[in-house]
Amino acid sequence: MKRLFALVLVAGLITPTRLFAQASAIPSAAPVAPAGMSPEQLGKRLLDQMIEAFGGDAWLNRKDMQVEGRSAAFFQGAPNGIVVEYTGWRRFSDDAERLAYGKKRDVVQVWANGNGYEVTYKGRTELPKDQVEEYYRRQRHSLEAVVRDWVKAPGVMIVAEGQSTVDRHIADKFTVLSADNDAVTIELDATTHLPLRRTYRWRNETFKDYDEEAEIYGDYHNVQGIPTPYNSTRYRNGEMVSQRFLTSIIYSQGLSGDLFNPDNLLKKKK
Repeated sequence: MKRLFALVLVAGLITPTRLFAQASAIPSAAPVAPAGMSPEQLGKRLLDQMIEAFGGDAWLNRKDMQVEGRSAAFFQGAPNGIVVEYTGWRRFSDDAERLAYGKKRDVVQVWANGNGYEVTYKGRTELPKDQVEEYYRRQRHSLEAVVRDWVKAPGVMIVAEGQSTVDRHIADKFTVLSADNDAVTIELDATTHLPLRRTYRWRNETFKDYDEEAEIYGDYHNVQGIPTPYNSTRYRNGEMVSQRFLTSIIYSQGLSGDLFNPDNLLKKKK
C-alpha cells in the first residue's frame, strides 16, 4: 500500500497538498467544541440553536396543527405504487391526533390516550397492537417529545457528536440520552440549525437485536413564523418505508376536542 501510494504521488495524480486539502474537507467524526466548552455544553447549545431556528416561543407554544398532503409507502426500499391523500389534525397538549384518508375522508384513524382506533360511520375498531406500539414509540422519540419531556427529566445528557452529512448538507450532530439509556440523535443543518435527520433505536423483542428508525426532513417553509418541513422520509434499518409531502399547514386554530373522540362516528356518505 505504501509503495502504491508513492507511485501515485510520483505520477503526479495526487499531490501531497491536494491530498491534505481533500482530507481537511471531510467532516470530523469527533466533537469540535470551542475552547473551554465541553461536548455536553456544546450539545446543549445545539439544542438551543435548534429551538431558536424553529422560531423559539412560536414553536414551543403551538397549540395544534392541521395539515393536508399525500403519503407514499415503500416495500424493501422501493415504492409500492400507493399514494394516499390525507388530512391530519394534531393537538400538542396531549399528543392526540386524527388522520382522515382519501378525498372523501371516509377512513379515519384517531390516536388518543395511548390507543389507536379506526373510525367509520359503522363504528370504531381498535387498531392492531403492533401498529399502536409503533405509533407511540415514534411519538415518544419525536422532536416535540425530546424538547418538552426528555431534556427536563432527571439524569438526561445532551452530548455533541461532531459533524456529519445529510443529503449533501453539513450537519452538526448531537444526542439526547435519557437516564434509562434511551437515546435520540438529531442532526442540524450547520447553517440554518434546522433538523435534517432524527434517529433512534429500540430492542427487537423477537430477534433480540436492535432496530433503527430515521426520519429525514426537507423543503422547509415559514408558516406563521415557524419553519416547517413540507417533506419527510422515514427509514427502517436503512430502507425507505414512507414519504410525506404536505401541501398546506395551519397552526393553533383551537381545534375542538370532538375531533379526537373515537366515539364520534362519521356520517354516512350518500
